[in-house]
Amino acid sequence: MRLILLGPPGAGKGTQAQRIVERHGIPQLSTGDMLRAAVSAGTDVGKRAKAVMDAGKLVSDDIVIAIVSERIDQPDCANGFILDGFPRTLVQADATEKMLSTKDLDLSVVIELRVDDKELIRRVSGRYSCAACGSVYHDTDHKPSKDGVCDKCGATEFKRRPDDNAETMASRLEVYYKETSPLIGYYYAKGKLKTVDGMAEMDAVTASIESILAGL
Repeated sequence: MRLILLGPPGAGKGTQAQRIVERHGIPQLSTGDMLRAAVSAGTDVGKRAKAVMDAGKLVSDDIVIAIVSERIDQPDCANGFILDGFPRTLVQADATEKMLSTKDLDLSVVIELRVDDKELIRRVSGRYSCAACGSVYHDTDHKPSKDGVCDKCGATEFKRRPDDNAETMASRLEVYYKETSPLIGYYYAKGKLKTVDGMAEMDAVTASIESILAGL
C-alpha cells in the first residue's frame, strides 16, 4: 500500500497519516526527516544535499527524489509507505512516478482531504504540539485529557509554530493553490485520486480513509 495524502496545510494530513501508520504498520515518510537522516548517515546523496545546504541553497528536486528513492528501498517500506509533504509540484509528481516505475512500483491511491479555507485558518490558528514528542493538540478541538500534560508522553511543555497564524496561513494557502493543488487533477487523470470530506469529525475522516484503503 503506497499512498499520498493531499490537502492544504491544516487539513489533517499529519493526524490521519499517523493513524494509518498505527493501523497498517507502514512508515510515514517526511521529506524533511529523510533529508536530515541522509545527511546524518553520510550517504552519497546525503553528502550532495549537505553541500547544497551548507552553501545556503535549496535542495533540488533531483536530490530529494534520490533521497526518497533511497529511503523506500529500506526493509520497513516493503509493505508500503505514506509520502508526507511530497510531491508538492507537477514536476515532482512526474519525477516520483518515474522513480517508482524504475522499481516496478506504483502508487496505490492518492487521498485528498478537502477542507474550506475559513476552517483551515481556524484549525491552524489554534494548533500547538508537545515539545517532547510532537503530539499535536488544538485549543478547542483536541485538548490533552489532563490540562497541560501530554497524553502520549506526559511532558508538560508545549509549543506553537510561529507561522500558525491567520496572516501566514493565508499566504501558505496561496502557495498551495498555485503549486500543489494542480496535483489533484494530475492524479484524477491517472485514476488514482479519492476525495474525503476533511470537514467531518476526525474519526469520521479516519473511517472514510479506511474504507478507501480496504478497497485497494
